[in-house]
Amino acid sequence: MARVKRGVTTHSRHKELVKLGSGFRGRASTNFRIAIQKVEKALRYAYRDRRAKKRDMRALWIQRINAGAREYGLTYARFINGLKLVGIELDRKSLSNLAASEPEAFKALVEQAKAALNAK
Repeated sequence: MARVKRGVTTHSRHKELVKLGSGFRGRASTNFRIAIQKVEKALRYAYRDRRAKKRDMRALWIQRINAGAREYGLTYARFINGLKLVGIELDRKSLSNLAASEPEAFKALVEQAKAALNAK
């Protein structure tokens, strides 16, 4: 039976991994043994932070909505409650964009929420 040499396969696998670590500092960008550790850790961070990013963005949207609502005398919780009473179903991303870029439209929403809270 013929002997199987795996040098080409191993070399290409090493090259691929070192290429993934090409932007790293020091030997992590050139040395396979170190690059494999750093690349695995980087991929773990990337996986974790793709999920954390969603949480961070939602928190940012809520802070922007809260700041916009407080300018007109409402807290975030009361503003959201007022919108639910009126039947306006805008997501937090849209409300955040309105609060930041369209203050007149956001003010109209706040007024509707206030009216609904006062009627209740």
